[in-house]
Amino acid sequence: MLIGHEIFKNININAFQNDLIAWFKNEQRDLPWRIDQDPYKVWVSEIMLQQTRVDTVIPYFNRFIEWFPTIDDLAEADEDKVLKAWEGLGYYSRVRNLQSAVKEVKEKYNGEVPNTPKEIAELKGVGPYTAGAILSIAYGIPEPAVDGNVMRVLSRILSIWDDIAKPSSRKIFEQVVRGLISHEDPSAFNQALMELGALVCTPTSPSCLLCPVREHCQAFFAGVQNELPVKTKKTKTRDVQLASAIITDTSGKFLIHKRPKNGLLANLWEFPTIELHHPMLNDREHIVTRFNETLDLDIKLEQIIGQIDHVFSHLVWNLKVYTGTITSEFTETDEWKLASFEEMKEYAFPVPYQKMFKLYQSL
Repeated sequence: MLIGHEIFKNININAFQNDLIAWFKNEQRDLPWRIDQDPYKVWVSEIMLQQTRVDTVIPYFNRFIEWFPTIDDLAEADEDKVLKAWEGLGYYSRVRNLQSAVKEVKEKYNGEVPNTPKEIAELKGVGPYTAGAILSIAYGIPEPAVDGNVMRVLSRILSIWDDIAKPSSRKIFEQVVRGLISHEDPSAFNQALMELGALVCTPTSPSCLLCPVREHCQAFFAGVQNELPVKTKKTKTRDVQLASAIITDTSGKFLIHKRPKNGLLANLWEFPTIELHHPMLNDREHIVTRFNETLDLDIKLEQIIGQIDHVFSHLVWNLKVYTGTITSEFTETDEWKLASFEEMKEYAFPVPYQKMFKLYQSL
């Protein structure tokens, strides 16, 4: 689909901008990253908000900024502390990329987040959406910031029937935003589109009667607001069968393992875990043998205390949870530690292992 003047023929752009921005300024949520629109805080918030609800992000954002109030603080921080601050948000590659990019900003731009599309887009982990959000919200530059909320809103406003699940559709909506965005207040305009998608123009059952730009909405007048946006479903996720054990030594310390520096949940800590490739061989004796062979551990499994299912974007972990004890001498390494209950708080664990530990504590 080519974007030309035709797509805007049924909309009064100035009136749309004014109605949208006026609504936003009256109704916007009181969010901590909106207080001063500092580029660093906007950046952190936008990385956190990817695939995570606003209400969930707020306490994480406040803690993160408390721990790393400036770009210099984050650039100089120990990675383990950064991962701990992110613990529970998931998608840990995002915060690693954020810290790498912040280090570049410190070294190359004297700690000032760049304010040009070319420079900001070259930072690690900063895609078109994040770049547009920082440039428009923090610097008042009329750049598009197109996420799922924005595509949903504009597909309804302008009756755009392109499949928003296709990467190529993002370019279409970026062009649309360039034609609609307020050059007087791009910050409020982009935030208003996001806010409208989050609060009013929701994926299902949009609140059309409360919408401040209903008079501009082609989908509403055609009665097709529930059919838009067009979005094909993702491919099915893959199930992975795992066994994991909370293993203690004679003093009651917990055995924990640092995951590899590359791949899923890189550099985070976990309880000893093995993949169960053959469901027919999941008896306790076989699992003990697999632990001993795969992890080079001499352990005794005691009881199964439950199962935890955790959904990632592309796979599902079905995690059988055991308790156990070490039955031989154990030497700590960089990857294997024995941690007391208090020391456990210093290590960053992915959500499924946090759930495991809560399960264990509830026994």
